[in-house]
Amino acid sequence: MSDDEKPDLIGQIKDKLVRTKEKGAEEGRFITGRPDLGHVNRLPPGQKEVKNWPVLDLGAQPDVKPEKWHLRITGLVENPLVWTLPQFHALPQEEFLSDIHCVTAWSRFDNHWQGVSSKVLLDLVKPKPEAGHVVFHSYDGYTTNVKLSVFAESNVLLVHSWEGQPIPREHGGPVRVVIPDWYFWKSAKWVNRLDFVAVDQPGFWETRGYHNEGDPWKEERYS
Repeated sequence: MSDDEKPDLIGQIKDKLVRTKEKGAEEGRFITGRPDLGHVNRLPPGQKEVKNWPVLDLGAQPDVKPEKWHLRITGLVENPLVWTLPQFHALPQEEFLSDIHCVTAWSRFDNHWQGVSSKVLLDLVKPKPEAGHVVFHSYDGYTTNVKLSVFAESNVLLVHSWEGQPIPREHGGPVRVVIPDWYFWKSAKWVNRLDFVAVDQPGFWETRGYHNEGDPWKEERYS
């Protein structure tokens, strides 16, 4: 990303916040030790339902102007591609209803999303056989990683709208990832690049004590 493509940051990265979350990972905060291995309950163990959508970030939110937003697909794919926001909106669209489960122990039910499914993207870029993982890169420098098989699940979206309106900046607009079966730190905000790789590359929180996968029903909060 060139300097003229870098958005302004509103706020500053809060090192103290990062250290607090690292300490929470060391202490195993919120872990009940009673995993729901059969997904019997809608609410994963240790979670509480909320009606609002709490804002969580590292202290700085990139102010990405819609006309400046691009999504790049790089790495082990047959067809590396770049989309502007109008081009992204022109791709086949889907609407999903899914829940959010945050590692900080709150869940929000029945979120209405609109965006482009991972299947559409995968069909277009055609990952090479050796691609086994996807690394999400965001405009604020954040990264997180998932297996390609996780990204390929039928309920995974790159979304631009929530509850019928464009996703606001504080929640990751213009476009964010939504992987509803994992804790929400895996659903990168302000996404601008998907890098397909052969060898796993743990991201920001995964290198700071968080679990490398993040199944809420297994309480995979921390490593």
